[in-house]
Amino acid sequence: MNIDNIQGTRTPFYLYDTDLLRTTLAALQAELHHHPNYVVHYAVKANANPCILREIKAAGLGIDCVSGGEIRTVLDAGFRPEQIVFAGVGKADWEIQLGLDHGIFAFNVESVPELEVISHLAQQSKKTANICLRINPNVGAHTHELISTGRAEDKFGIDMRDMADVIRLCHTLPHLRLRGLHFHIGSQILDMDDFVQLAERINELQAELARQGVAVEVINVGGGLGIDYDQPNENPVPDFRSFFNAYAQHLHLLPGQELHFELGRAIVGQCGSLLTRVLYVKEGHEQRFVIVDAGMTELIRPALYQAQHKIENITQTQNLRLTDWQFLDADTALYDVVGPICESSDVFARDITLPLTRRGDLLAIRSAGAYGETMASCYNCRPLPATYTIEELSSTLDDEA
Repeated sequence: MNIDNIQGTRTPFYLYDTDLLRTTLAALQAELHHHPNYVVHYAVKANANPCILREIKAAGLGIDCVSGGEIRTVLDAGFRPEQIVFAGVGKADWEIQLGLDHGIFAFNVESVPELEVISHLAQQSKKTANICLRINPNVGAHTHELISTGRAEDKFGIDMRDMADVIRLCHTLPHLRLRGLHFHIGSQILDMDDFVQLAERINELQAELARQGVAVEVINVGGGLGIDYDQPNENPVPDFRSFFNAYAQHLHLLPGQELHFELGRAIVGQCGSLLTRVLYVKEGHEQRFVIVDAGMTELIRPALYQAQHKIENITQTQNLRLTDWQFLDADTALYDVVGPICESSDVFARDITLPLTRRGDLLAIRSAGAYGETMASCYNCRPLPATYTIEELSSTLDDEA
């Protein structure tokens, strides 16, 4: 990252590396080439920035939406309705109607009451709603408590013990077409054994359905593949091969069945950074604080999930490259990096080592391409952060020159 390209840009802002995004998409497509019956829907909740969506569309991926607003956004971006799956435990009537009017690929249905409402609205509209039943497989993922979604007590999905009864109900309700079964056990998962467990549970459920003479055309296993937040430079592209192989080797698809995925973070997480400027360095008796102009309003993950992002002082790192000397212990210090929001939880990191940091230094909070900009808020009446691609900033500087 060339600091000359961003030194004069007002902070905080999100910076996207579209070259890395294209590299990631190419790696994803290379693996999909080996599995012609695999289909990936990009989880737009991870990042709905127009520049991101343009690259996703160019790569030919489908879309996973969780709101009517997201459906409108992706339709406006040029995605076809038949590429869209619509999930979420609380779909409002107008959102369901929007999906019906456009003829989306499928609603991922998460409860019996939702199933009944979709049937009623479809009947009123004289349309057929394509549905996949989201089944809760009671598989716990090795991830944060707040982003685990596949256990029996989670709010998402239909209990697997009720699966057969709900499928029978589907066949009695008018204007519904059951296309498949949907599963999702959580996100930021790096242990492939979690996906193996899900595959094995799906095998059990499909065997149970087969005994009842029931088969579906689509199995959707959601997303969940994580990224390396600790070493984004060393591991910029996730391990798509191991992820897909976990299912290829352990999930027994029926003849003609498609396997669908809903990947978000794995595709866009590493391509984005939040750039922020140091306002003050506060020297306490026992702790040093780097106070920056970004806060939980720009990136809420550390406050919400206690998530850890690598933080780089790119001003001092640039100085290191220019002068070609090595940092000594005396040239670094432990800092808490905090934001300006009037909340004690507005902390990006505690006790991290940075080169000696000064007012005006630029910090890059890495791996912020997923659930960063899209979760930003205007709390404290703050404006939403600006966004740029590296190409846009370079072009701006060329024009000014």
